[in-house]
Amino acid sequence: MHIIRTDSTNKDFQNLVKLLDATLSEHNGENDDFFAQFNTIDTIKNCVVAYIDDIPAACGAFKPFSEDTVEIKRMFTNPEFRKKGLGSAIVKDLEKWAAELNFKKAVLETSRDLKSAISIYEKSGFYRIPNYGQYIGVEQSVCYEKEL
Repeated sequence: MHIIRTDSTNKDFQNLVKLLDATLSEHNGENDDFFAQFNTIDTIKNCVVAYIDDIPAACGAFKPFSEDTVEIKRMFTNPEFRKKGLGSAIVKDLEKWAAELNFKKAVLETSRDLKSAISIYEKSGFYRIPNYGQYIGVEQSVCYEKEL
C-alpha cells in the first residue's frame, strides 16, 4: 500500500468519491440531499488516495473548519479492499498533513449507523462531541473531535 497526497482534481480521488456518493445515497435514503450539499469536492485542496498494487483503493480529505481546526471529509474504502487497515492509514496521514500545516484539531461527522467508520475513528483517538454546525439536531449524525 502507498498513499499519495493530492487535491480534488485527482481522477482516482474523484472516482472513489463517486463510489462513496452512491453508497451514501443508498444509506441516507430520503435524507441524501441534505447530506450531499455538504460533500462537494470542487474546492478541497487536501486529499489522499491509498493504492494497493497501483489500484486506487481508499480515499479521504480534509478542509479548513476554523483557524486551527480541519474537518475530515470524504472517507471511503472500496469494499473489495476493506479490512486491510486502509481507513486507519488514511486517517493517520490526514492528521499528519493537517498538523504539518499547523492545524491543532480535527473534527468529523459520520452516520451513527456506520459502525465500521465509527470504530476506525475511535481507534484513531477521536472522541464523541455534540453535533456541530449543520449537524445540530440531526439524529442520524454523530460528530467526533481529536487534538492533533
